[in-house]
Amino acid sequence: MQNVVIVSQIQSYLIVSLKDWFERAEYEVITVKADIDAINQIEEPIGIVLLYVDEKMVEELQALNYIKDRAAEEDIPLFAIGDIDELASVEKIISKNMIRQKFQRPINVSEVVSTITGYEKKYGKQNKKKILVVDDSGTMLRNVKGWLEESYQVTLANSGAMAIKSLSTNRPDLVLLDYEMPIVDGKQVLEMIRSEHDFADIPVIFLTNKGDKEIITQVMALKPQGYLLKSMEPSQIIKAIDDFFEETKRKELLGM
Repeated sequence: MQNVVIVSQIQSYLIVSLKDWFERAEYEVITVKADIDAINQIEEPIGIVLLYVDEKMVEELQALNYIKDRAAEEDIPLFAIGDIDELASVEKIISKNMIRQKFQRPINVSEVVSTITGYEKKYGKQNKKKILVVDDSGTMLRNVKGWLEESYQVTLANSGAMAIKSLSTNRPDLVLLDYEMPIVDGKQVLEMIRSEHDFADIPVIFLTNKGDKEIITQVMALKPQGYLLKSMEPSQIIKAIDDFFEETKRKELLGM
């Protein structure tokens, strides 16, 4: 059963009503305050987060930043309810492109629930292939997520260390790996992946800024499933990923 986590600093009739409508739509509802420890106590994977924003929540900067980072890492869709000023305050912490939809109070509860469940049915994680994107550029991470998230479940890591941690908690079907990163570069990350028995068979496609022969030779010597240039058009990158999964599916059907 899919779940919805309602983050609210208050318990009110409106929260009870939202919970009731989500449960009628056959969603499990978890209510929690904007508190890092409380959120971490949720044992099951989080499906959707609905922020019920008020003045008290806006003051919880650490919790909101934590929610933002976790949503990006685990591809959790965020929605928010609040008045104009409260929603604007939240957008200073959680960028507006991360919040799938905002609902201005007063709200129609049934319309809010219908919109969120409709989004989940259209873009939810069920049966979507998982892609872990690893890049030290926040801009590149956001761009790639935007290009792929309609068709794939996309999680993000901004360092090699974060990538290895993500592999342990949310095994992907493909890793898109930046070749040039500080401290731990793409070569080292791939070597770590291949050295771990549980991760060794995870496909890796490199992302690189450079298309010169020397870099390509270095990249392909590591035997990834392929490489993509960051300078490619988004449509070309999307097609390359689609083609990779189509070819993988064909081989599985043929028992290769």
